[in-house]
Amino acid sequence: MKFNFKGIRFSTWLYFLGFSISIMLLLGFLLVVLIKPYYRNDRINTVNIISNTMESLLLKDDVETKDIESAARTVIGNNVCAIIYNENGNRIYYPPDSIGQLCMLDKEISINDETFVISEDPEKMIEMIRKENPLSRTLYSELTDTEMLMYGKQIKTNLANYYMILNTPLEPVESYIDFILNQYFYIALIVIVIALVVAFFLAKNISSPIIKMKDEANKLAHGDYNVKFETNSFSEINDLASTLDDATDKLSKTNDLRKDLIANVSHDIKTPLTMIKAYAEMIRDISGDDPKKRNEHLDVIIEESEYLDKLVTDMSELSKLQSGVIEINRDNFDLKDCTNKVVLLLSNIIKQKNINLVLDLDDCVVYADQIKISQVIYNYLSNALKYSPDDSKITVKIINSEDNVRLEVIDNGNGIAKEALPYIWDRYYKVDKNFNRTVNSTGLGLAIAKAILEAHKARYGVESEPGKGSTFWFELSKDYEEEH
Repeated sequence: MKFNFKGIRFSTWLYFLGFSISIMLLLGFLLVVLIKPYYRNDRINTVNIISNTMESLLLKDDVETKDIESAARTVIGNNVCAIIYNENGNRIYYPPDSIGQLCMLDKEISINDETFVISEDPEKMIEMIRKENPLSRTLYSELTDTEMLMYGKQIKTNLANYYMILNTPLEPVESYIDFILNQYFYIALIVIVIALVVAFFLAKNISSPIIKMKDEANKLAHGDYNVKFETNSFSEINDLASTLDDATDKLSKTNDLRKDLIANVSHDIKTPLTMIKAYAEMIRDISGDDPKKRNEHLDVIIEESEYLDKLVTDMSELSKLQSGVIEINRDNFDLKDCTNKVVLLLSNIIKQKNINLVLDLDDCVVYADQIKISQVIYNYLSNALKYSPDDSKITVKIINSEDNVRLEVIDNGNGIAKEALPYIWDRYYKVDKNFNRTVNSTGLGLAIAKAILEAHKARYGVESEPGKGSTFWFELSKDYEEEH
């Protein structure tokens, strides 16, 4: 397989590796740049600490051996050389030298334009400390090519005055810096190798499910709906996989509905056109001179033409409703009176099927588009009549509650399977695929009802079980405009 240098796997690996190298370079830069000022500040703080320790020791009335040993350890452990003189220039304290050639107490130095060796001529240093207490100078050591801190301080006690002189390097020696940089190089190398390995597995873990999703999506794009998007340990990828699975399921169902739509539209238009053509030819060739047969044939042509007209009208109205072109004209009206008028329009069908229609209607006023809501009630009731057997019962209820008004149409038909309930509102969807159409049914009634109710922002739904009938309902708000 050809490696994709622009793919997410290589990009993730490269970004992670680049980030690791950048961090190590930044750390290296800061190490080199900050090591000298950090070391200088550390030395100055150390000298102050040692100075305070030695001063505390000299101010004690009873100095024990362990105190002197502790002071010596402090001096040696912090790379400082120290010496203490009395008022007469006699050395009273000189711990072991811990910095060797770096110590400048016995080397020639220059302070205030005077050149001398402290250990050989301590009086000059003592005199300088008396004038400037404490004395602090930065000297340069040619031997080690580093800056040195010379610090002197007078300590006054009840018995005598003492002069403490401390010396320490202000810069790390080159060998020390080289050691740190060598260690840094090996550490950086180890970190980068680890980063390479971690970045590889991280990039693979991130990219693998995405690559698989891409392959599955390509199958989906070519019409294969039997795809499954795998999940992994990342919640975002799991969410994406779940979303794509849901989209695949919906696309599959949409594709099935599209096929049904094309088949139904083709059938519903082709059938009446075929009938119209056939009966027109029969009038021309057979029944033209027979008034009775001619009228029968003309009635069929008229009936099929009416169906086509209603089909086109319903399709046009549904398209306008779904596109938001039709305006909803709200007004106050009596929902009970509106329902009774719809029942009257369907009275012939009710009589033909010998339906026992029960009306349980509360008095109520709603604020909505009366014509559109009448159409919803008409579609609900005609749908109940279409799927109810002869001599059965249909109940229409209006329930007037405190916050809203609920209308229910309850039939005792065959009911609807649970898996079919979400799709009955789709255009041309038929629960019973073998159901024969009538002039009054175009298969768009519930889709139009749904569009009208959604335009009103009304709640609606259906409750049904196979063998137990169905209940179609909607709810309208009782908030209505006051009469002026």
